[in-house]
Amino acid sequence: MGKKLGQEVESSIEWKDDGLISAYMENFPEKHRYPKKTFFDKSIEFICILVCVCVCQAVPAGSHVRLNLQTGQREVRLGEEQLKYWTQNHRCGPRVTPDSYRLGAAAYTREANQILEERIPKIQTLDRQDMAQLELLVETDFQIMKRLLEQLNSSGSTVEQKLSVLLELEYLVHQVDNAQSLCTMGGLELILQGLNSSDVRLQESSAFVLGSALSGNPVVQVKVVESGALQTLLTLLATSKPLKVKKKVLFALASLLRHFPYAQRQILSHGGLQVLSELFRADEGGVLRTRIVTMLYDMISEKVHKTERVRQYAAVSLQAELLEKGWCILVPQLLESTEHDDREKALHALLVMAPVCLEQYRLNSSLLGSLLSLRDQYQGMVQTEMVLGEEHGYFAEILELIDALQVQVK
Repeated sequence: MGKKLGQEVESSIEWKDDGLISAYMENFPEKHRYPKKTFFDKSIEFICILVCVCVCQAVPAGSHVRLNLQTGQREVRLGEEQLKYWTQNHRCGPRVTPDSYRLGAAAYTREANQILEERIPKIQTLDRQDMAQLELLVETDFQIMKRLLEQLNSSGSTVEQKLSVLLELEYLVHQVDNAQSLCTMGGLELILQGLNSSDVRLQESSAFVLGSALSGNPVVQVKVVESGALQTLLTLLATSKPLKVKKKVLFALASLLRHFPYAQRQILSHGGLQVLSELFRADEGGVLRTRIVTMLYDMISEKVHKTERVRQYAAVSLQAELLEKGWCILVPQLLESTEHDDREKALHALLVMAPVCLEQYRLNSSLLGSLLSLRDQYQGMVQTEMVLGEEHGYFAEILELIDALQVQVK
């Protein structure tokens, strides 16, 4: 009576007790009863009553239902006519007790299980013959490689089919066991046939497969050297081939030489450094130069740090060959590149070659001038890095390499 409803309704709505709630609430158990009031909207002359309906009680269609956050009860807003009909024709049904709920749940579970047993067929086990008929057999890597090699060796396979086979093989031979299986299954001979093919696409893909199989796999490295593939790779580099073929051949050659002193000694005896130096000079774009210098750096650094293989590496006269073949003059040319990565790899190689090439470094005015100009350039870059909060950034590392080389040259 005059009390505002608050944020529930607009200010024109007032609370009103019309006595209808009492009759309605008598239908509910005592625990569900709590004080209720009606409110009256003067502007539209419509009486509404806010009542609580038991959880087991249905409500008229179109009713406004809300959840009272203070009491946790669900409430429905009914009009006067709806209330009269509701109180005369509806009563709250029987209360649901924990025991009745458990009994109902058990009965429902039994019925559901019976339906499942009737409608869902029993699971049957399948043997290999059944799986083969359903095309569900899963091939092992060995079986896949055997099938691929048969396709590669088939005279009826087109070049496109062989290229597709080589692509799948390249993916498989990254696994050490698969690469070794490739050799035992006679796949290495087929790969070498691809290297000797007249189709440059087959040469490129075959070299890619060979390099992937050789990576970090000593067993395959030995097999490849014994097969005479080293001479084939050097021949491909020495002859006129497309750039993409030579890139893959260099990848295979680097994988063969890495951590394998015997192969390194073989490449020296077969004139490999001479082939690489001619390739370095002919590569005007610089794409192959970086790969060659990186490969030489890896070979030299292995010899310095792999103390457990001192005897094997002692037989590899790599540094003397580098001096004889003119690499002390060739590697500094890579500093003229505009790529920071190329310069970094050239500096690393120049530092490990310094014990042999130091005198030629001092006589190389182009090298000394490049070091001075590069030092000025990278000093500015290092200052920019420091402004950005990078005290030991990438350009700072390159500057340290330049300083270390200048110290040795002086």
